[in-house]
Amino acid sequence: MKISRPTWDEYFTKVAVDIGARATCTRHKFGCVIVNSRNELVSTGYNGPPHALEHCSDIGCLRDKMKIPSGTRMEICRAVHAEMNALLQAGKNCRNGTLYVNGRPCTTCAKMIINARIKKVVVSGFYADAEGVKLMRKAKIRVIELYEDSNKGSK
Repeated sequence: MKISRPTWDEYFTKVAVDIGARATCTRHKFGCVIVNSRNELVSTGYNGPPHALEHCSDIGCLRDKMKIPSGTRMEICRAVHAEMNALLQAGKNCRNGTLYVNGRPCTTCAKMIINARIKKVVVSGFYADAEGVKLMRKAKIRVIELYEDSNKGSK
């Protein structure tokens, strides 16, 4: 009897969404998973403040207080993005791997993904900043946009 199994992209996309549940950002629950070329999980990350600093879920969001629209003025955000946290954990182990994230990477994260030598990025959610995707494609990274999660319209 043949059983139905999710594809690797479907599987790791779901894991990224589940990882995002740990995020303490009041705006978005983004998660990220990095796997190597053998589909072995290398690292995970979710958005939240730098180590040892207060969580926005506890003290509030400065961007909300200042009425800053999503996808703009990123330098005001105190959070470390899910992609950044996963890349920091992975180090060189992510080279030639695949990164799964439930929101388009911003331009800053895209630059980090390019320099980490990730070969493929699977995005399962929307984000207002489309420049990161353009940058990764220009760097010859294969980008697949699925848009199958509840974060549509935000990051």
